[in-house]
Amino acid sequence: MARSGVLITVSGLLIASVGLRAADGDFVSAAFAAVTEPDVAAQHMIEDVQCPPAQEAEAVLAAFAERDAALSLKEQELAERQAQLSEVEAELTNRLSELAAAEESLQLTLSLAERAAETDVGRLTTVYENMKPRDAAALFSTMAPDFAAGFIGRMNPESAAAILTGLEPDIAYAISVVLAGRNADVPTE
Repeated sequence: MARSGVLITVSGLLIASVGLRAADGDFVSAAFAAVTEPDVAAQHMIEDVQCPPAQEAEAVLAAFAERDAALSLKEQELAERQAQLSEVEAELTNRLSELAAAEESLQLTLSLAERAAETDVGRLTTVYENMKPRDAAALFSTMAPDFAAGFIGRMNPESAAAILTGLEPDIAYAISVVLAGRNADVPTE
């Protein structure tokens, strides 16, 4: 029992000590303040423990910086190239427009020239048809057979026959061969 009395006495003293300290509010506040206030010495110890970046990390960061610079340069080059391509594309579009306009103008000119030439050949054919067959035959005998065949093919059959009759037989034959063969190469299907 003596032991249990000692234990009870020590326990009672501890409880009384806690009770007295709890009753004293300044002690509790000081205890909380000591726990929550940063310890300046501990702060310095933490700062001293932090290490500078390792050499590997510095090398990786340097490689990233170098790659970033290379990518920025490449991006700038691509932007310049894109601007050049846009300029070339605009120039090509402009030239294509000019070419289309020139082609249309040329087509119009060719059409006018073709109609004028057709009108001239038509008039000349009418002139040859209205000539005396003997005079027209003398003129056709001096022409190349393919040239003469072009006019003979356009004439009405009576005038053409009268002119061919007045020609030398070998000239009339050459003109007839040209007339007969000029559509031989035309596809039938």
